Amino acid sequence: MIPMVNLKAQYAEIKDEVEQGLAQTIENCSFILGPNVQAFEKEAAEYLGVKHAIGVASGTDALHLALLAEGIGEGDEVITTAFTFIATAEAIRYVGAKPVFVDVDPKTYNITAATIEAAITDKTTAVMPVHLFGQPVDMAAIKAVCDKHNLKLIEDCAQSFGASIAGKQTGSIGNAAGYSFFPSKNLGAFGDGGLVGTNSDATAEMVKQLRNHGSKVRYYHDVVGFNSRLDEMQAVVLRAKLKRIDRYNESRRHAAHLYSELMADLPIETPYEDGIGVHVYHQYTLLSDRRDEILEALQAKQIAGSVFYPVPLHQQNVFKEDCAGVSLPATEAIAARCMSLPICSELSDESVKEIVAVIRSVFAG
Repeated sequence: MIPMVNLKAQYAEIKDEVEQGLAQTIENCSFILGPNVQAFEKEAAEYLGVKHAIGVASGTDALHLALLAEGIGEGDEVITTAFTFIATAEAIRYVGAKPVFVDVDPKTYNITAATIEAAITDKTTAVMPVHLFGQPVDMAAIKAVCDKHNLKLIEDCAQSFGASIAGKQTGSIGNAAGYSFFPSKNLGAFGDGGLVGTNSDATAEMVKQLRNHGSKVRYYHDVVGFNSRLDEMQAVVLRAKLKRIDRYNESRRHAAHLYSELMADLPIETPYEDGIGVHVYHQYTLLSDRRDEILEALQAKQIAGSVFYPVPLHQQNVFKEDCAGVSLPATEAIAARCMSLPICSELSDESVKEIVAVIRSVFAG
């Protein structure tokens, strides 16, 4: 069987380091905002090239608290993509704002400066681009639009840890950014976890306060906050993996490029790299009119395959009322044809070739 990600193989390499760190944490009984969280925040900030990195309980919380800290709230509109996981739009709704969905580039699957600018109204206060599947958004163009219209720019980096644009890490360009450490991510924990990155002292201070029940000083509360702290044990795992993230991402890129090379002659659309940034392939997502046949053939050989995402957010029941009459042709066309193949740093060339052979059999039949 070939899974989407091979977390067992990844764990085997870091097992001794992680188990030693976990044992020490248990021995020290320092479980909440302890030394490993503090060390991880420092190491992550240095890696990402941001002044502050604040650990929180999940990627969803990271986006939620970043929006709150940047002053986005009731009556505001936040422009984002409908082709993403629902957490992107949930976070916008959590703060009382309205997600305004715009169409994506049919090659990169990401929103563009042009689609954003066309959707700006007098209620627009922020833009939340998603670096989908590890492909960086054209941040220079989008930042120029945000600067022109005085809009906050909050990056959704849930799938792009380690991706870069002109030497800058995704998440280091906007006002703030949210990262996810869900186990299957390029940098994944052993459960939920997230991070807010920012260069703003005020934003960082507010996120720290919000994650800890609105408190700066214990038992003194200035705002209504949340219980959203990165767990000390997850920080142990993340510190071990952060040391290896560049190698993990290079291995993903190698597998992705091999896939594309081996399928170049097939009637499918393999992932596109626009050259603006370094794609880190959280997912290897292709487009095919024969998606269902390919998935069935893979399943028959015990090879995983998934569809991210079959129903765009503007067509989800939860947003249908707000999105009546909204048409996003590129997004809808991608959702109807997209599928993702196994991709992880442990995926061997032999496994890639085996997967491609199964896909070829569909077109040979």
